[in-house]
Amino acid sequence: MHDSLLLFGATGDLAQRYLFPSLLHLLRDRLLPADFRVVAIGRSEHDDEGFRAWLRERIGNGDGRNDGALDDLLRRIVYRSIDLNDIDGMAATLAPFADRPSVSYLSTPPNLFEPACLGLKAAGLLAPPSRLVLEKPIGHDLPSAREIDATLKSALDESRIFRIDHYLGKAPVQNLLALRMGNTLFEAVWQHRWIESVDIMVAETAGVDGREGYYAGYGALRDMVQNHMLQLLALIAMEPPAALDADSIRDEKRKVLRALRPMTAADVGVDSVRGRYTAGVVEGKAVKGFTADSAVETFVGLRAWIDNWRWAGVPFRLVTGKRMPSRNTEVIVHFKPVTHWVFDRPDQAHAQPNYLRMRLQPEETIELGLMGSLAAPEWGATELQPMSLDLAMLPPKRRIAYERLMIDALKGDQTLFVRDDEVEAAWRWIDSVSAAWQQAGTPVQDYPAGSWGPAAAAPFLPRTATGQGPI
Repeated sequence: MHDSLLLFGATGDLAQRYLFPSLLHLLRDRLLPADFRVVAIGRSEHDDEGFRAWLRERIGNGDGRNDGALDDLLRRIVYRSIDLNDIDGMAATLAPFADRPSVSYLSTPPNLFEPACLGLKAAGLLAPPSRLVLEKPIGHDLPSAREIDATLKSALDESRIFRIDHYLGKAPVQNLLALRMGNTLFEAVWQHRWIESVDIMVAETAGVDGREGYYAGYGALRDMVQNHMLQLLALIAMEPPAALDADSIRDEKRKVLRALRPMTAADVGVDSVRGRYTAGVVEGKAVKGFTADSAVETFVGLRAWIDNWRWAGVPFRLVTGKRMPSRNTEVIVHFKPVTHWVFDRPDQAHAQPNYLRMRLQPEETIELGLMGSLAAPEWGATELQPMSLDLAMLPPKRRIAYERLMIDALKGDQTLFVRDDEVEAAWRWIDSVSAAWQQAGTPVQDYPAGSWGPAAAAPFLPRTATGQGPI
């Protein structure tokens, strides 16, 4: 395990909310090397003590269990103020830290990946066996992703590049594979002959406050669908890998992403909807609308098609949005109706097909929807009613997803990181959607904050998520 971490973007929101708390927990639980060190890098002017005091104010949460660990973490941190566009200055400042193998973590905007990589290379910090971690998104489209990748490959090989998607570090997301491939009940029917459709929803109550500039250039399609949602789709739809190692899993995910049918201008009117939130009320609080001078969307609904034998004809509905009524990430697999219905109550037209609902957040639940006879009359026809088998998990002690991913990066395990060909395949499909929107002139429709998107989104929404009744 490497014992040196260079953390770029150390004064940013992600570092404050997740990265430093993750390091704190790992250090408290003695999961980091004894001589572990952190080189914090940002643009703000701090000396070492000034940064440590600044950080203590932001991650000290009054939890007595962490007091000693926080002091220990702060002692291990040194801070350097660097302009990442100044490659020579960056190399000179960081060269003293090339004394041992390290992991450099770029929690920065994508436009800084290339100069940061060149500066690290010049400082000797990307020589084997050092590694590089990059936050999503990797580029803005396929050409920019390829340009970034070419710069990365000029400095280090693919085995030492870790493209992070924190959704893959979430235990409930990893449980998708366990449920599907560890149970005969599901694996036997996991194909188009038995499955009608699949819903993947990521709803957020948060807006883009503080990120307007970034979001104005990306929007929900590039910010959420390109990485998080397509990774969920790939895990659900992939073929069983030969083994649970990094290359086997990522090979199968890539095949799914490459099988996605490109969107065309003729499709987008039926298979997509775009929205943008206006002022409204979320969780009882008035919030302002997204007012950045940009035509990007904060809500997107898509119907994706995977052109392979397993999923031929099965629509995957992808929905994500900001300022939704509730925070909710879930996957719902809808099974086809029973082929020969023998019951009078209800008749076949009113029977509810089976479904599997896997909620990933805010709480973890697994629900299997069935039809059963719970209270049939003593004299008369058997009457079936919808029923569900629920496995509502008590909130387990889960590690922050970034804790798992940081440990894996320090150890060199790429299983939960995204490979270059996955990134390219995802961008290829996303670019087809974006181009189709442009060709068709697909409008961005307003929706009030606190609603489930524009009216045209109704066909894309899973009914359980929106409280509209049974699936």
